Amino acid sequence: MAASRSASAMPTGPRRVSFSRIQEPLEVPDLLAPQTESFDWLLGNEKWKARVEAARQAGRRDVPTQSGLEEILEEISPIEDFSGTMSLSFRDHRFEPPKYSVDECKDKDMTFSAPMFVTAEFINNTTGEIKSQTVFMGDFPLMTPKGTFIINGTERVVTSQLTRSPGVYFERSVDKTSDKDLYGCRVIPSRGAWLEFEIDKRDSVGVRIDRKRKQPVTVLLKALGWTGERILERFGRYESMRATLEKDHTAGQDDALLDIYRKLRPGEPPTKE
Repeated sequence: MAASRSASAMPTGPRRVSFSRIQEPLEVPDLLAPQTESFDWLLGNEKWKARVEAARQAGRRDVPTQSGLEEILEEISPIEDFSGTMSLSFRDHRFEPPKYSVDECKDKDMTFSAPMFVTAEFINNTTGEIKSQTVFMGDFPLMTPKGTFIINGTERVVTSQLTRSPGVYFERSVDKTSDKDLYGCRVIPSRGAWLEFEIDKRDSVGVRIDRKRKQPVTVLLKALGWTGERILERFGRYESMRATLEKDHTAGQDDALLDIYRKLRPGEPPTKE
């Protein structure tokens, strides 16, 4: 009786689970895989080919069947002259082994890279004659197994930058001095220069091409072939467009193109070509 009474009097606390007794820790995923697999796809090396074959056997389509460099060479080929009689195409890229290892590049302040060669075909579209030759394109930087690059002996890494998705974005802001509503529009393409339209506090409509200096939007319209009369006919009922056209001193399309070139590439002599 005494033994049973003493046993029932013992305090019962919360049950403790000791995770230190787990023999195998949780498996950590390969955090470098997004970098290394993406670069393997760009080069089209054996690792990427093995992933393509494994995906094919498993019936998956999540691995692209064409490498990145193949897509680039296919996109830029053929390069034709103005008359269309001659064309140049690139295909079948390949790499030779790198001359120096990763450690040697670090010690000698060199870039870890490999020579890149492509097959260039010069085609006479009139006669059908084709001349093919292997061409050295340059030293292509290689990624180390750690997902880094060795540039002039320094180990560097490529980081992704968050950008807005392609589309048209409208925005409104308030001018601090005049307390006036200002409106803007930003056109972000999937590829190419950004266009940013702004209406300032003086009701003048400006445009920035590829985030360069602002200029009247009528300069862009003239560069696209519009005349001053056509601009007034289409937008003349808007006071802001009439005020913008008055500030525009370009005479025509050629003058507008030269003005845009000066804003995009200051310091370089503009030419009509």
